[in-house]
Amino acid sequence: MAKAKEVVKKFKIMAPAGKATPAPPLGPALGGNGVNPGQFIQQFNAATAKLGGKVVGCVITTYSDKSFTFEIKASPAAVLIKDAAKVEKGSGKPNSDKVGKITKTQVKAIAAEKKADLNCGTELAAMRIIEGTARSMGIVVVEG
Repeated sequence: MAKAKEVVKKFKIMAPAGKATPAPPLGPALGGNGVNPGQFIQQFNAATAKLGGKVVGCVITTYSDKSFTFEIKASPAAVLIKDAAKVEKGSGKPNSDKVGKITKTQVKAIAAEKKADLNCGTELAAMRIIEGTARSMGIVVVEG
């Protein structure tokens, strides 16, 4: 029976889908954790090319034989909310300064995209998490 590879380290990164480069900050972060940056960037860009430059999360697992595997996660909820509201960034004072609006339909679509990465059991719970993130960014959720 073959011996299983020993996991050395697991770490997370955020990178633009299909457009990652080995330049800082990504290259040094990968190299410092024992991953060949060139090899990773090539595989990551090939796997995420269809996502069109959205920032995505990635969990990388390194093994004792210097190999690695990675798992692509959905874009952060804040990035998806900013795209839906068509705003550059969230509010510095979300309780008083509102910067945009999104509809319940958009919240439902974002929740469906993020469902696998959220810690919830139902679609309604996922929508409430997304709505809370939007409120904390100064974005109002309206009916529609």
